[in-house]
Amino acid sequence: MIPPKAKVNNILITGGAGFIGSWMCHHLIYRNDAYTVVCLDKISNISSLNNLNAIQSHPRFHFIKASLHSQAHLVNMMQEYNIDSVMHFAAESSVQKSFTEPTAFVDANVLGTYHLLEAMRTYGKIVKYVHASTDEVYGETCGSSVDEETRMSPTNPYAASKAAAEMFVMAYQKGFGIPSVVLRCNNILDLGKLIPRFALLVKDGKKLTMQGDGSRTRNFIYVSDVVNAYDVVLHDGIIGSVYNVSSADEVSVRQVASEILRAFGHDPLTGLDDWVTSIPDRPFNDGEYVVEGRKLRNLGWNQQVTFQEGLERTVKWYLENGDWWWDEIIN
Repeated sequence: MIPPKAKVNNILITGGAGFIGSWMCHHLIYRNDAYTVVCLDKISNISSLNNLNAIQSHPRFHFIKASLHSQAHLVNMMQEYNIDSVMHFAAESSVQKSFTEPTAFVDANVLGTYHLLEAMRTYGKIVKYVHASTDEVYGETCGSSVDEETRMSPTNPYAASKAAAEMFVMAYQKGFGIPSVVLRCNNILDLGKLIPRFALLVKDGKKLTMQGDGSRTRNFIYVSDVVNAYDVVLHDGIIGSVYNVSSADEVSVRQVASEILRAFGHDPLTGLDDWVTSIPDRPFNDGEYVVEGRKLRNLGWNQQVTFQEGLERTVKWYLENGDWWWDEIIN
């Protein structure tokens, strides 16, 4: 728990009805009674008001249904709630979708960030802006660990849109003094992504679709650790800095499938091939993203939840709630 800072009181969270954003809303509302949280979300197939049920009626929580594309509306909202800090999670995030609908990613991730930055510049009272990015901006790490000074080299439209958004953030920090901090995060055990999708398919006795041979690896990190990382940089992150949120757990897609089968009582050693259907790989699929996270650890953050613990929690939750909470996951 990071001690609250005097200047951080009224916090705008974009994409706050999404998975990470809603966790952040809950975390800030309950961690200290000094915070007022304003959640802005347009509500799409990757966000849900279900995520905010527990705090919808809280007196220090306010929900606004809107997109980022009206700068005037954003400025008026900041003025109305006396916003001093912004955490920007709103984004298109499906790598697979970005290959077929790249324009949507330019619109949401690049232009959305630009409109938010312009609104903050006009408003003129922001003391901390925390920008959510991704380890995918580095591109394939090719067996080595990369740090925050490594050149961005994205290999898919999603990663390119996040890299472009970062460049706008950096330009507005230097050119207009927007007090920005960027986090580049490893893969989160997230809604609608690999692990929940596999869990619901196995639960319903359906085969798992796996791109290629499943040998590509990702470093998975549990969402509570990610929220703690954002809390750390909101309060103690150095303006103008980039921080990697790194996980020690590098796992292949095939290993993920095996662990989910095990969680449902199946034998992954003898039955994995019976459960898996291979589909064509995406046009380019990075083999791995291994990032160095020393800078963030120096601020006091450390990974607390292992991949195995996070997987068990995620599978259990989706078994209890997945059929009605996120209908789009397996459809």
